[in-house]
Amino acid sequence: MLRLSDISFSIEGRPLFEEASATIPTGHKVGFVGRNGTGKTTLFHLINGILTLDGGHVEIPRRSRIGGVAQEAPASQDSLLDTVLAADTERAELLARAEIEEDPNEIAEIYTRLGDIDAYSAEARAAGILHGLGFDGEAQLKPCADFSGGWRMRVALAGVLFSQPEILLLDEPTNYLDLEGTLWLEGYLAKYPHTVVVISHDRALLNRSVNAILHLHERKLTLYQGNYDTFDATRRAKLAEQASMAKKQQTARDHMMSYVDRFRASASKAKQAQSRLKMLERMEPISAAIENRVSAFNFPSPTQLSPPIIKLEDVSVGYDGTPVLKGLDLRIDQDDRIALLGANGQGKSTLSKLLAGRLKPINGQFVHSSKLRIGYFAQHQVDELHLDETPLQHMHRAMPGSLPGTLRARLAGGGLGAEQVDTLVGRLSGGQKARLSMLLATLDAPHLVILDEPTNHLDIESRDALVQALTAYEGAVILVSHDPFLVNAVADRLWLVKDGGVTPYLDDLDAYAKMLLSERGAGGAKASEANKEKRKKKKSGQRQQTAPLKLDVSKAEERVGKLEAMLEKIDLRLTEADLYTPSMEYKLKQLQKKRLEIQEGLAKAEAIWVEAQGKLDTAEG
Repeated sequence: MLRLSDISFSIEGRPLFEEASATIPTGHKVGFVGRNGTGKTTLFHLINGILTLDGGHVEIPRRSRIGGVAQEAPASQDSLLDTVLAADTERAELLARAEIEEDPNEIAEIYTRLGDIDAYSAEARAAGILHGLGFDGEAQLKPCADFSGGWRMRVALAGVLFSQPEILLLDEPTNYLDLEGTLWLEGYLAKYPHTVVVISHDRALLNRSVNAILHLHERKLTLYQGNYDTFDATRRAKLAEQASMAKKQQTARDHMMSYVDRFRASASKAKQAQSRLKMLERMEPISAAIENRVSAFNFPSPTQLSPPIIKLEDVSVGYDGTPVLKGLDLRIDQDDRIALLGANGQGKSTLSKLLAGRLKPINGQFVHSSKLRIGYFAQHQVDELHLDETPLQHMHRAMPGSLPGTLRARLAGGGLGAEQVDTLVGRLSGGQKARLSMLLATLDAPHLVILDEPTNHLDIESRDALVQALTAYEGAVILVSHDPFLVNAVADRLWLVKDGGVTPYLDDLDAYAKMLLSERGAGGAKASEANKEKRKKKKSGQRQQTAPLKLDVSKAEERVGKLEAMLEKIDLRLTEADLYTPSMEYKLKQLQKKRLEIQEGLAKAEAIWVEAQGKLDTAEG
């Protein structure tokens, strides 16, 4: 097992761990979570010996190998397959020895050991991992130098997975994967034969791939059994219980203090008052333990435009006159929430740039409203920020002539507080840089927001805040993301970008995931063409039947949600004391009448919802 005992560590006088302990049993799959900047990556460096502890110790089983992903695979002329095979250094050394060894006994030992480590299936296993991460057979034979840094990161990940260390440490492995690669990795990690500790803000991965959560909070480590949702529920219950206990204790303290204040000077009750005072002194304060909320995102509300806001007819788009996508017939309305599916390299970013006006069509008709404003966020924009300037200077350039107080207020609304606005961007965290880029992209209240991998640097709480902001936003959203939770929470339509075209995907994300996993199986083998064609025909018929039913369910759910929100708002108002005064009698009656009307409407809406869901369930079998 991996044991951390009373570890302490500080950076530049700032403590990250103070006598923190945790024990991870052998073979456990553990998600490591905590706010950005609290020391998660640092703990990995302490475990593998890159950094030295200030106190405490790390215990690792004898002969256990610790593996993590290198910065990226080298840009060498070795093929991807050979690069991954070389990651298993023991196998490579044994094969090299077998080439030159002449002693029959030594040769026998070498081949026995090669058999023990299953070296003869190594090439098939390496090919399967590369296939799962998005490299087809042809790509696997190409040299690493032919691929960009992001793709070489995948090769580096494939290498460490192939070498199968006894303790596998992964730091945000999905940041350089597409949705397809992320879904494959979830399944692979769940079946990994040794211990895994993965730093991740991907809620889906933490629910599907791990059986425990290691939580870093206030420089301490706590191990929770179960996936992320179980941890979240347990943690919330624990905080609520502690807050309740703190409240009860404070009530008791107030009551005793009131008694002391009233009777301290009374000769007959001075002794009782003194006794209560001593009880107060002995009472151990209970902290409410309310965690700091993350700052909200804020997308300004745009004006309403007549539909459609964008329409494409037979459009082709690409680079230097060569189409990447062609024959595009697409329409976007202001209430659309669309997620783009498709493997990296299929054209999702190209389509995003086209819709954002960053690329011009090669041919076809691209029509949009003359008043249309578009906010575009992509990861490369974070890298384009001026590292030697502050967020305040960035805002001043974007809003020339605005008062400093106005600029600071806009930055605060985007989640950058007083401490960050005057800090050089180069010193900000990745999440803070992403917030600044997103704020700059949406300053003018766009009618359409295009987000290309917006969550790569955001922790789970910030991702939740982004979901809430997008849900409340009154414009259209185009989303490219490898985060299944974000896609499911935000999008109500899916477009599949594949083979040079863009088509509506009428099934849900779960069905898409199953299809991908069948195509990118752990062994790398594709489903047979006959089975694929049979499945395709079956799905096609089912989609045509269920698509309108899914739309009815979605509309009914939305109606119920709106009525519930209205009811909650009125109920909150009815708890306010000022309503129950003579001058507010008429207002009170009006609110009560409106509440009855909403209740009746809600009952009807729920009945419609139940009926629509029943029809859909019947159609889906």
